[in-house]
Order: sequence, then C-alpha cells, then structure tokens
Amino acid sequence: MPAPPAPPAQWHRVLTLLADIGLLIGTRAVWTSAAGHRPAVAAVISLCYASILVCGVLALVVRRARSLARVDLCVLVTGVTLTLCAWIMLHNGSDEALLTTQAARELAAGRPVYGQPWPWLFGHGVALTPTVTGGYDLTYGYPPLAPLLAVPLLWLGHGGTPATAVSTGALIAGTVALWRMLPTPWRSAATLVCLGFGMLPSYGRLGYPAIVALALLVPVVVRWPRTGVGGRLGAAGLARAACLGLACAAQQLPWFLAPFLLAGIYAVRRGELGGRAAALVVARFAGVAAGGWLLVNTYFVVSEPGRWLTGIALPLTQGAVLHGQGVVGVSLYLTDGSDRIDWYSRASLLLLAGLLALFALFVRRLGPAATVLPWCAFYLATRSQDGYYLLMTPLWLAAAVTAPASAFARAWQPRPGLLSGPRRRPARIAATVLLLAPALTAAAVAATGTPPLRMRVTAARHPTAATVSRLALQVTNTGDAALSPHFTLTTGQGMDPYWRVVRGPRTLPAHGTARYELRPPAGRFTLPRPGVRIRLRAFTASPQTLSSTDVQEAVRGGAD
Repeated sequence: MPAPPAPPAQWHRVLTLLADIGLLIGTRAVWTSAAGHRPAVAAVISLCYASILVCGVLALVVRRARSLARVDLCVLVTGVTLTLCAWIMLHNGSDEALLTTQAARELAAGRPVYGQPWPWLFGHGVALTPTVTGGYDLTYGYPPLAPLLAVPLLWLGHGGTPATAVSTGALIAGTVALWRMLPTPWRSAATLVCLGFGMLPSYGRLGYPAIVALALLVPVVVRWPRTGVGGRLGAAGLARAACLGLACAAQQLPWFLAPFLLAGIYAVRRGELGGRAAALVVARFAGVAAGGWLLVNTYFVVSEPGRWLTGIALPLTQGAVLHGQGVVGVSLYLTDGSDRIDWYSRASLLLLAGLLALFALFVRRLGPAATVLPWCAFYLATRSQDGYYLLMTPLWLAAAVTAPASAFARAWQPRPGLLSGPRRRPARIAATVLLLAPALTAAAVAATGTPPLRMRVTAARHPTAATVSRLALQVTNTGDAALSPHFTLTTGQGMDPYWRVVRGPRTLPAHGTARYELRPPAGRFTLPRPGVRIRLRAFTASPQTLSSTDVQEAVRGGAD
C-alpha cells in the first residue's frame, strides 16, 4: 500500500489559524454599522463569521497539506469578502481620496490637475494639512496614476468613492498576487498582513494612493534577488521593472525603495556575472522602469510641465508642520519647540544616504532588509507618521519569505583595505558609526534647539464658560532674525487650524516684543475637559521654527 501523505507542518497550521483570527479584528464594528443600515451586508458578514469558525476548526484537524492549502484559500476569500463589505459601509474616504477624485474629475474635463487649490473639499471633518507659512496644502501632490485609474470610476458618485474603490481594489489585487506568489505554506501570512489586523483595509477605504503603489511593488519585491539572473531580465524581470516604474508613478514612497533594490540587484548580479554585465542588467532594468514611469506622466509633462514637477515634489517641499511618532515628538510634546526645525529634514536625508551606503557595503548581511531600511529614514523626518512604515509591511513579508540571506551569500561587496584587513571587525563598526553619525547629529541639533518666541496669554474673552472667542498675547522674539509667526491652539496630537491675527505685527523683529490679538478660525474655540493639555503654538517659515507653551490655566482663567 502507498504511504499516506505527510501531514502539514504544525507551524503551517498555526499560521493559517493566525490569519483566520486576524480577520476578526474590526469586523464587529462593520457588522454593527451594517445591521442598522444594510441588512444584506450584515448577513454576508455573519456568513463570514461562520467561515472563520469553520476554517479555525479545519486548520487544526485536516490531515493533508493539500487540504490545509484549501483552507488557506478559504481564509483569503473570507478576508476579501470582509474587505469589500467594509468598503460598502465606509467608502467616502479621507482628504487623500477627495483630492484624488477631484484630480480625476479635472483630468476627465481636460483641465489642469496640478497646482490647482480646491478649498471646497476641506472642512466639515475633512483633515487639512497646515504648512509653516500659515496656510494649508489644498492641491494634489502625488504622481498621476491614481487619478488616471479613478477616471473610469467617476460614475460611482460624489465624494472620494472612486478613489477609495481604486485603492481598495488595488489592495485586494495586491493581496491575491502576494498570496499566489508565495510558497504554499506561507500564503496565509499574506492574508494576515494585507487583510488582517484592520490596518491596510482602512487605508484602502481612506483612498491612499500609496496602496496602489504597494500593490504594484508586490511582484517587484517577491524573489527580487533573482532579477537578471544569468544576465537576462526575461519576461519576469521586465515585468518587475515595469511594475516598479508604475509604482513610482502612483506615489512617492517607492522612490525611496528603488535605490536599495537597484543597488541590491547590482551587487547580486556582480557577484555572479562581474561588474560590466551587472551594470548592463541594472541599466536595462532601470530603463524599463523609467519607461513605465514616463508612460504614465507624459501627458502631464507636455501639458503642464512646471506645475506637474512642483506637484509631484510637493510632499518634499510643501513645508508641512511637524507631525508623527518619530523624533519630532521631542520638539512637539517634550520641549517647547526648536529654532532648528530644518535639521529634521536634513537628518532624514542623511540617514537615508547613510543606510544606502551601509546596504552597499554590507549587502550580504543587510540584503534581506532592503524592503525595511528605506522607511527608517522617516523616523527622523518632519513628517514621521506611522503610515510610512505600516503601508509597506506586506513587502517586509515578501522579502522575508522569498529573499533570504542565502540569496545574498555571493553578492559583491566593496571592500576597502581597512574593512578586509586583520582588524576588520572594529573597522566595520567604525564605518557604521561614521555613516550614521551625521544623521544622528543633525537630529540632535534639531531636537535641542530652543523656541525663539516667548509667549504669554494676557487676556481671554469667554462668550460662555466653555468657549473662547479672543486671545490677547504678549510675544517676544528672543532670536537674532525677524520672524513672521502663525498661531494655533492644540489639545492633542496633530495641528488644529490656524487662528486669525486680528491685531499685531505681521513680522516681529529680532529681540522685539509685541502684543497680538487672535481669533479662532470658527469664531469660537471650545475648551476641552479639565486636565487636558492646551498648547499655544507658533510656527514660522523662514527660518522654520516652532515655539510652544502650555496655556490651559491662562485660557480657562481669562488672564495670566
């Protein structure tokens, strides 16, 4: 009698079970919303609950690896169904979705897309991105692929629905692609990372163009060290290159990943083929990627070249105020600000350059981390929000499974004499410190800056006990440069809209003192409950500075 098939590995069962459990996160909230508005959707979600339970049982009891693979497929289908149900219930999107959809409408009407402010999209709960100039970013600031994809879906309705359909569809497509491309025992990990936890589906429903970029990067990253093996790109390599170019045409985050992939491909291929052949492989790969990127952008390059270039560079040049969970939190929450805010951006760029140099020097060790290293630079940036990290986490999984350390065992590494001599270990440590020290120094310079403005609330007008309609300030410029401050009050993370200066100089000279009278943007500022920290903040653009002070007692009491 033939031997019975071997049972699946226990870790495979556990991984399937974890993916199955991950689908429960956030599902109840969607079901609760659907039960009162769309009973049919609630019924589908109830069936998904049944599927989750059945898959949980089967993951632990099936006897054959093929049967467990079918359970993996059922978990994937359940995750896709829940993602679609959540989109049906919550599809209006965020400011990103509204901007993308409006860009699609302008494109369909033959009007310019870039450099056009659309203030009517914001307010009424739609987030604004304040800048250090005292204004807000009201224009589209991403490459054009997402609006192009949204144009055929404009019939879906008003608001950001077309953009959220694009991003949610892209997430599902990327998940299925990753699931299909991973080895069979690892496929449920794709379902868990992409559709579980509730993280990425929520970004899809918010209409983030980065989700489109993520989906396009999946085939680029899976088995990426094999790109150009034998000196030929082949159909798979050409497809990877085209997807990389399209991803760069969807959002700016792939711009930071591309140099690491190109450097890694060159190192692996040079170890196999030599320098000249490796350079030709990388050149062909980069050329195809550039062609894909240019194909999407050509219309805009021709029709609005200046505005297009300014628009796609906007996230890097807009001067948005500090925000995020990185080192900027020192200046935002732990101190009263800094007169060296620009140094956060410099620190981020220096860290990116340092990590890329380290990656090239130690690619055999750092190669598997190519899809994680680029996002470390954002931890020092002025905008260091966690979305920059978690939006690309499926790529971490793809590299962990399909680009292990063994794929880089023979990769070429530049080896100056000091790094390969008898004292190579201390030399390599010193090289690492030397490459990372400029970024850490720049971050320390930014974090240890002092706030240039000393602010004191002298009076507050209270139409009611729980609101404020005017604030009077005395502001002193302790720095050596004239500053043009823009004021706001915040009660938590993020920035509230700027207050209007009713009385006071536009520019405060160095070492000067002036009185300002401020009015809330909505006419009244509602005081939070007692105990909540109220911070008066002042931003300046040239130089970029932040000055903050706690004013809860002064604002509540009416005078300092």
